[in-house]
Amino acid sequence: MTLPPERSGHAAPEDLVARRASLAAAVAAGYWRTEPAPENIDIGGIRCLRFVPSAASTGTVVHMHGGAFRIGCPEMIAPFAAALAAHCQLTVICPAYRLAPEHPFPAGLRDGLSVLTAVAGTRKQGVVLIGDSAGGGLAASLALLAGDAHIPLAGLVLLSPWLDLTVSTASYTSNALLDPLFSAAMAGEASAQYLQGASALAPLASPLLGKLASFPPTFINVGAGEVLLDDARRMHEALCSAGVAVQLDVVDGMDHVAVTRDMGLPGAAQTFATLATFINARMKAH
Repeated sequence: MTLPPERSGHAAPEDLVARRASLAAAVAAGYWRTEPAPENIDIGGIRCLRFVPSAASTGTVVHMHGGAFRIGCPEMIAPFAAALAAHCQLTVICPAYRLAPEHPFPAGLRDGLSVLTAVAGTRKQGVVLIGDSAGGGLAASLALLAGDAHIPLAGLVLLSPWLDLTVSTASYTSNALLDPLFSAAMAGEASAQYLQGASALAPLASPLLGKLASFPPTFINVGAGEVLLDDARRMHEALCSAGVAVQLDVVDGMDHVAVTRDMGLPGAAQTFATLATFINARMKAH
């Protein structure tokens, strides 16, 4: 499986520009600042934040942040990444991949692959891929590419993942009134800005539709009231059918990607403990 060629995108609409400006202001104000601060480095030509543990690192995590492919940055998941680095004694790398609509599919995925290839080529220890929301879709697509490229992965963690860009599952309707952070309308708009004419049925755009037999052991976490609940459940079923070891964790009362947003949110601490146990087990087994 190979990436399609990159394409020119278009300018972001005014409302998205305003949202990005608010996010940049929050970053500048230190809203997600951590102590110690992460390293700002270049990996594979991509700006990344690197969080290191206080003792010798036992492995590496590459985390693809969420934001519907069109907003977000590594800084906004810094507290989660720092906590994971400290708790599991891991190096955590968070790429600042390119965003739509200026950079449509597959630009962000290509950036993630550049980072993953560079990291896997220099690490003798295990590498775990993590992604939240749209970043979960990117992480799953990267797992497809890694399988074909024989890039070894110790594990894959998908947090409230967006895995099917057709935006057609029943939970968009059944959980519409329960999910305050995402909706079918938002997903449809973001999908169009990301795909810009590419097919939502392409496995690298909607990894749920790909051939999954080469996936590493996978942990999937989602809130029971999320509109993306069916994406998580269907990926779990597909991985089981493909013979991949997979764990699905559905948490009642938990909002979208709570664990990356605020450890005090309902379900976040529980999720962190479960995913940390999964990652530690995968690093020991790899």
